[in-house]
Formats: sequence, structure tokens, C-alpha cells
Amino acid sequence: MARILWSNLHLLFWLSLLPVSTGWMGENYDSTFHVAFYGFVLFMSIVAFMIIEKIAIKQEGKESIIAKSLSRNLKEKTYSIGYLVGIGISFVKPEIGIIIYALIALLWLIPDRRFEESMR
Repeated sequence: MARILWSNLHLLFWLSLLPVSTGWMGENYDSTFHVAFYGFVLFMSIVAFMIIEKIAIKQEGKESIIAKSLSRNLKEKTYSIGYLVGIGISFVKPEIGIIIYALIALLWLIPDRRFEESMR
């Protein structure tokens, strides 16, 4: 139980940096460092989320519903790679990095049906 709580605090830390990094990037949208920092906060947030998933699976067991639902975390892995690409591109052309982050944000709006499928 303590591991899930600590990993949740880890996620909340990175999420608490989102308003600061968003404001910082909004004021300096043409700065490579600011846009890359915003991407780094997004990347670390998804890494923290994947850590929570791993700990939950370990705690509940490999045959649990959560383990069956989260065994294919292709969405998280794909988005984390997208954030890394966005960070790298931000050092060359910050505007493209912002577009990549926006596209990933739009993709998060697609409902995740893994839990519904694993409960059938």
C-alpha cells in the first residue's frame, strides 16, 4: 500500500508542475528551453503514471482485472515516445514541439476501453 501512495505522490508532484511549466511556456513559446521543459514535465508525468500501473499490477496479482486491463500499455509507451520526440524537436523548432504536445493531448481524449474489454 505504501508503494502506491508514494508513487501517487510522485505523479502528483509532476502534475503540480504543469501550471507553472504551461505558464512559463505560454510566455516564452518561442524559447527552446521553455518548450522542452514543458515536454519534460509531460514526459515525467506519464512515466509516473506507468510506475503506478506497474505497482498496482504487482500488488493485485497478474490474474487480476487491473493486470489484464493494463498489460497492453501501448498507449502510454507511444505517448511517452511522442513526448521525447517533442522534447528533441523543441530544441530545433519549438513550434513543432508544441504541435506534437497538442496532438498527444488530443489523443488522450480518445476513451480507453481496456477495462471494459478485460471485464467481458
